[in-house]
Amino acid sequence: MAAEISSRRGNGSEKVTNATKSYLNNLEKNLATGDATEHTHRAALASLFESLDSDAQAVNEPRRIECGAPDLAVLKDDLLVGHVEAKDVGAALDQVEQSDQLKRYRQALANLILTDYLEFRWYVDGDLRRHDDDGEVGGGGGDVV
Repeated sequence: MAAEISSRRGNGSEKVTNATKSYLNNLEKNLATGDATEHTHRAALASLFESLDSDAQAVNEPRRIECGAPDLAVLKDDLLVGHVEAKDVGAALDQVEQSDQLKRYRQALANLILTDYLEFRWYVDGDLRRHDDDGEVGGGGGDVV
């Protein structure tokens, strides 16, 4: 897994590259313990979002909403801008995408990111808007935060 994480450090803008490198370093450190779970990496993920936009705040385990309990709520200037559902590193996101949970979230949440901490899928009004699996979170064709 460490080799996969190391290979994802790309050539985006300096801010994105530094944020991504720090994020991937945190993932590597967590995974190296041998005790990491899906929940272990949430602090690194929240820090990533917040480092990409100084006005962003990622809230871990926000209160339950009608469609369920997404893992993170992302706020910008105190306004909710989206939710994140995180699965464990290496989870089969194609299968997760077909789950009842994700179907509910995609139907109910206008702005949703599904991730296994290495691959990111961004949905707007239920439709896949962007898919990043190259380690350049937040870089290129449109801002997620």
